Amino acid sequence: MRIALVGTGNIATTLGRLIQSKGHHIVHVAGHTLQHAQELAVEMGCSYSEIKDAHNAEADIYIIAVSDYAIQEVANQLHINPAIAVHTAGAESIHILKNISSRYGVLYPLQSLRKEINQIPEIPFLIDGNTMESLVVLKNFADSLSNNVTKAGDEERLRLHTAAVIVSNFTNHLYDIAESFCKGEQVDFNLLKPLIMETAKRITVDSPHDVQTGPAIRKDVITMDKHLRLLSAYPKIRTLYLRITDSIMNP
Repeated sequence: MRIALVGTGNIATTLGRLIQSKGHHIVHVAGHTLQHAQELAVEMGCSYSEIKDAHNAEADIYIIAVSDYAIQEVANQLHINPAIAVHTAGAESIHILKNISSRYGVLYPLQSLRKEINQIPEIPFLIDGNTMESLVVLKNFADSLSNNVTKAGDEERLRLHTAAVIVSNFTNHLYDIAESFCKGEQVDFNLLKPLIMETAKRITVDSPHDVQTGPAIRKDVITMDKHLRLLSAYPKIRTLYLRITDSIMNP
């Protein structure tokens, strides 16, 4: 298929690489700034423009991969009928694209994507279309990119996006906190990485509830008290420790 990328960031870049690797053609890149569009277009080997001029791309599908808050701005600039327009957002309605084309939908990659990665990870896609015909086209396209494609309407997609923030963004923030604590206490954060990997591995085969370990689940008050005394020098971490401990002990 002939694909136009609207956006030049992490998602647009990673999806562009994936799309090309699966035998489709990136025919155009459009960006908020011409320089960024040109840089990605050079990699993709295609034409480029500012977003307002992207309607000339002659693409089958326009993938709008911009920040959630910028989708409406893009929708106000583009009119690409009869091509299919899709956005890649987890928390935005499909119908934000209704003025772009008579055919529109969603192609949401349920994955954390960064343009610097050397290998594209497995990407589950949540898709939707405003008509059955649009949905069929997007399903066939998504199936060519991934073995994990699910139809999800606005509400289901929002629920999964919320859960994704918890398991990815919140978890990474805890890693950041732990690394900062280790630096403050002059211990090596790298020693924790095998534990991080093992914990993540366990939930690929078991429920997180069933593999919960640690002093809170054991109600080991003596150990928790030692931790809390140590964390007196880190009041924000101490408060977080108490709240998460309470959540584990009182689900």
